[in-house]
Amino acid sequence: MVFRKLMAAFGAGVEVDTVLTGTTVRPGETLRGVVNFRGGGSDYKVEGIFIDLTAVVEVESGDNEYKTTYSFLRQQVAGTFQLAAGAQHGQPFEIPMPWETPVSAVAGHPLPGMKLGVATELALAGAIDKGDLDPLFVSPLPAQEHVLGALGRMGFHFKKADLERGTLYGSTMPFFQEIEYFAGGQWRRYFNELELTFIAGPRQMDVILEADKRGGFLTSSHDTYNRFTVHYDANPAAAEEALQRGLEQMARHRGWF
Repeated sequence: MVFRKLMAAFGAGVEVDTVLTGTTVRPGETLRGVVNFRGGGSDYKVEGIFIDLTAVVEVESGDNEYKTTYSFLRQQVAGTFQLAAGAQHGQPFEIPMPWETPVSAVAGHPLPGMKLGVATELALAGAIDKGDLDPLFVSPLPAQEHVLGALGRMGFHFKKADLERGTLYGSTMPFFQEIEYFAGGQWRRYFNELELTFIAGPRQMDVILEADKRGGFLTSSHDTYNRFTVHYDANPAAAEEALQRGLEQMARHRGWF
């Protein structure tokens, strides 16, 4: 990241650079970083520094779809202070990540379709500057990794991921993540595709599955759902067993299995 210049009134501007500590973070962990400043040609009163965690969300409106950016957490990291001309200043910050923060990186690689960011807002001389958006990479919780790994071992193939506007039961977020897969292995007999959603908390998470039935010549496709809970202190094999049961229950729906 490089310093960017905020052109303040009556001066040469103030340079700002936000640097995150580490490249990834998990839900429930603490996001750490520092907002660095270089003063301009005059003294300035900084009226506050805010950090916004943002996400690009897909919105359906009638027959149309569009994407917009949501702020899902906003935290003030500094109050009022005086920034002298030419002076350098660094403001460290620590932000607890919400447990429901969506996953945006798996095995160290960005998850296609996901766009999370960190925006620094600077209130300077009566003006507000939103600044640049730094990418935010959120890795899955260990329990989420077990579920994702199990789907791969069962033959499911990643299709895409996105965020949909809406609030699910048990969730506090204004959107939810869908990780979509093509069905593989034995499951191709029952499903075309599978959608996976996590609703995570401090001690457990809910896993929501939605699958479409593979239709035949005289059959129509129907979606079926399953929801189960995974406790973080359980044996890792328990998550895979719960996933297996959930898929079997959906396949048995209407006599598919």
